[in-house]
Amino acid sequence: MDYEKIKPLFFRLDPESAHHLVTGALQIGEMIPQLLNPWTKRHFVDDERLGQDLFGRRFPNPVGLAAGFDKDGELIRSMTALGFGYTEVGTVTPKPQPGNPKPRLWRHVREEALQNAMGFNNKGSYHLQMKLKKRYPYVTPIGVNIGKNKLTPEKEALKDYEHGIKAFRNLCDYLVINISSPNTPGLRDLQNEAFIDALFDMGKSLTDKPILLKIAPDMSKEAAVALCSKAVEAGADGIIATNTSIDYSLVKNPKAAGGISGHVIREKSFAIFDAVAAELFGKTVLISVGGIDSGYEAYRRIRAGASLVQVLTGLIFRGPELPAMINRTLLHLLEKDGYATITDAIGADRK
Repeated sequence: MDYEKIKPLFFRLDPESAHHLVTGALQIGEMIPQLLNPWTKRHFVDDERLGQDLFGRRFPNPVGLAAGFDKDGELIRSMTALGFGYTEVGTVTPKPQPGNPKPRLWRHVREEALQNAMGFNNKGSYHLQMKLKKRYPYVTPIGVNIGKNKLTPEKEALKDYEHGIKAFRNLCDYLVINISSPNTPGLRDLQNEAFIDALFDMGKSLTDKPILLKIAPDMSKEAAVALCSKAVEAGADGIIATNTSIDYSLVKNPKAAGGISGHVIREKSFAIFDAVAAELFGKTVLISVGGIDSGYEAYRRIRAGASLVQVLTGLIFRGPELPAMINRTLLHLLEKDGYATITDAIGADRK
């Protein structure tokens, strides 16, 4: 499929309608797995040099789907068919919620960016539990990204995260605490050391599954390092950097709400990740996300200390071939630099 030829047709639709069209087509493959077999054969790069063992699971390649695309766990088989080495579903909240009023998703085509003010629209934890009970354990690792409901007061936020951990501790390979979305009022206020301490104290008492923290790109490097260091000290098993940005200077015609993702946040995201990695590489698992749309950029993050990378917006602008393209480029770069496996390259620029 030549995505560049059909992309203009998708871009005639509003972004949310285009998303529903694509996910609806993929759900047919979920119901009839045989339809996905040719896609898996074409896209899934099966090479031991890309595999690594993390969180008690084998990750066949380091390229994962970031949270936000498959909020309700309905496309896990399809993501394997696209070549992803793991899938992160969610963000899921305890109760179903519709999200923010539409329109709430916009393209910035020239900048290859999205701006989303979705607001954790999802079908709730019970629906996702039912989906994961049919899939987990799965051939590739599954992460669950959990958040709080919009109407939950900040002082009761811990209860929502407790609910999420209890709901999914036996239905995934790792959990992610999302307190960095800009689209739930007051959520980013939870990015403070006192809440982090209470959160991981609670979480680690409930499960031995890995619990990771996802941070925003809009804090200072010093604040990001301090927060992540506190999280690891409190028991976090990894850091995901970064979520979307509210730096509206990144695009020419920004909307008034939402977080920006895609090519334009690449350097901002890398700068925060690099600062965190300088402090925490070798002490915890680091995952980089934000503006990764090529194998070369993924490799830069890996050399900076990322064990895993994630993509989402790049799929919209580069197409469904992107995971396979990244993995094949990684193999080329590993060979070029004389590394036997991806593990040899992780943190190469830190050593």
